[in-house]
Amino acid sequence: MNVERIKQIINEKPNLSTALGMEFISTPEDDTCMARMRVDERNRQPFGFLSGGASLALAENLAGVGSSALRPGCACVGIEVSGSHVKAVAEGDTVTAYARMLNGGRTLHVWQVDIRDSKGDLISSVRVTNYIISHQ
Repeated sequence: MNVERIKQIINEKPNLSTALGMEFISTPEDDTCMARMRVDERNRQPFGFLSGGASLALAENLAGVGSSALRPGCACVGIEVSGSHVKAVAEGDTVTAYARMLNGGRTLHVWQVDIRDSKGDLISSVRVTNYIISHQ
């Protein structure tokens, strides 16, 4: 999935994605996209580990990027996010989120987002549902 157009929109103004250090990545498959985020002072807990809220934000933002890439001209907003955090990630590591669309209808998109550390270990597994608002 080509997310270059969405990356340009994201980088036009400060927002949560840029504040937390998310980097979105195109993939060769039409139903997937990726993102990376370094664990640092912007997204860690006071204890030095990646915040669970930052993980959920990464998943929701990535799913939004995917839905936006598939539905140009529409507003794609998260209406449900549910995740399980299974392993901690220390500051200094980088996590990679891989999103795969499970269902892509006209008004609802459901995504599965797995977040892994630099060793490839699963950190969080997140399901995101996006509502697609048509401007027509």
